[in-house]
Amino acid sequence: MDTPILSEGAGAADANLIKNTSTKDFMRDVIDASREVPVLVDFWAPWCGPCRQLTPLLEKAVRAAKGAVKLVKMNIDEHPQIPGQMGVQSIPAVFAFQDGRPVDGFMGALPESRVKAFIARLIGDDQADAAADMESAEAALAAGDVNTAAQAFGEALQKDAENARAVAGLAKCYIKTGDLTRAEQTLALVPPAKVDSAPVSSARASLELARKAASAGDVDSLRAKLAANPGDSQSRFDLALALNAKGDRQGALDELLAIIRKDRAFNDDAARKQLLQLFDAWGASDPATISGRQRLSSLLFA
Repeated sequence: MDTPILSEGAGAADANLIKNTSTKDFMRDVIDASREVPVLVDFWAPWCGPCRQLTPLLEKAVRAAKGAVKLVKMNIDEHPQIPGQMGVQSIPAVFAFQDGRPVDGFMGALPESRVKAFIARLIGDDQADAAADMESAEAALAAGDVNTAAQAFGEALQKDAENARAVAGLAKCYIKTGDLTRAEQTLALVPPAKVDSAPVSSARASLELARKAASAGDVDSLRAKLAANPGDSQSRFDLALALNAKGDRQGALDELLAIIRKDRAFNDDAARKQLLQLFDAWGASDPATISGRQRLSSLLFA
């Protein structure tokens, strides 16, 4: 008997979209079914840790597709014949079937953005495909893989030169590498109708922060200044910019909030204004933005 991977939200409503299969039922559940809609086959085993990471992501993406694709899971320990015939040598392995034959696939546990992109391409959802590609590129940029991110943003712009999200992402890649001139030139390509969009506003804020950080000084010297004079608000302000430039968002928050707490009037409320610019650069859904807004509100309205 199969021992399926269970994930939160699975139930009777999924029976027509997500199921477990056997060697005996593979023809019905996969080959025949794929003549109606594409079918993903997830080859897995109970001992496979990456399988337990991937399967819930597949299930979530299939549910989100609302019937445009189905998922069939096969335990290779209990049903080794078909994965053997298909040359499966490592798991997780996912094959996409369409019109009764395999048309695409991948091995290994992919992040959610790439799973969504895979399914979007399979079902021909260009809009979802583009959005998933952007998520994947932004995830690469956040992880520090600037080359991968820049390539993905560039490919997106080849498809749609007015993709403001891709323009903003590419500008952030240049900011990461310190090429602020190219970043500014890239942002100048944004269509007038999209100059105030959230991704572009975030990139502009990031560019301005990078310029400020270049003249703020290094973290160690600024910490030394504060150690000698804890009341030096300008050094604390500069330290916040330097910390943000190094990716220490929590540290930047702490320093700016400390200024607001002790010296609210500093430089015409500069610390609060700088926090708002940080929130724009990080994006509304970033955990540091959410935490920072909560902490700022608690401080201002206590």
